[in-house]
Amino acid sequence: MRRNSFRITLSAASVLVTFLACSSYAAKRSSSGGDGSPVTVVIDAGHGGYDRGGIPGQSVSEKDMTLDVAQRLKSVLAASGYRVVMTRDSDVFVPLGTRCAIANSYRNAIFVSVHFNSATRRGASGIETYFYSRDSLSLASAIHHYVAGGAPSDNRGVRRRGYYVLRRTNMPAVLVECGFLTNPTEAAYAQNASYRQKLAEAIAAGVGRRNSVASSFSTTRVATAESIPLQPYIDQTRVTKSKKSRSKRSAKKSTRKKKSSSKRSSSDARASSSDREG
Repeated sequence: MRRNSFRITLSAASVLVTFLACSSYAAKRSSSGGDGSPVTVVIDAGHGGYDRGGIPGQSVSEKDMTLDVAQRLKSVLAASGYRVVMTRDSDVFVPLGTRCAIANSYRNAIFVSVHFNSATRRGASGIETYFYSRDSLSLASAIHHYVAGGAPSDNRGVRRRGYYVLRRTNMPAVLVECGFLTNPTEAAYAQNASYRQKLAEAIAAGVGRRNSVASSFSTTRVATAESIPLQPYIDQTRVTKSKKSRSKRSAKKSTRKKKSSSKRSSSDARASSSDREG
């Protein structure tokens, strides 16, 4: 009887040691690449300098909120063993092309762009996470799972959209909208330092668990202790294409009416469209 009890105790101890070893391995694997080198996380604090972000008349400056969350995220990830690079670490304007060039100069990297949302309608609220390339969906799913799951705001879901920094980065890349600064309630959350710390920790948790996202071939969409569900998403790239085709048709109609003025309007429209994409 004593011998059997000893065997059971020894077996339980072995299971515990194996579990701890696997947990330690998973943590190390998330912060290092296949060759053992640390994963580089490029953190992009949205806007900066003369670009406040948001919409005209917005009282809370987006550029300040994004930088604060990005700096907090940097500290959390660095403490977990990641190599961290910031596209900006102060209140300066960095062109979108430069942000992408910084990210693309690193191998074995992922890109996280931190933003806050805005709308003319004060009641608009919630958390959104954007991605573009298919290999970025797992990262978007993991980050959105933690950020939306821990925030007292609506879950607006994961969305696929062709933002410049998502299209021009050669790595898994996401853009997180951490709430609406034009919503009085969410603006109050964002101005609270402890809430911004929670946002940073939630994003970091998503980065750390990005390899635990269930495959799209999984039979379950429910998260377990071992996995995070692959998030369903709204593909807004098709909406963008539809809008572009409508604007092209409108331009052709105006050309028939007034050739000289339409040429100037067409060039102005293309320029403004380019600016909006960035």
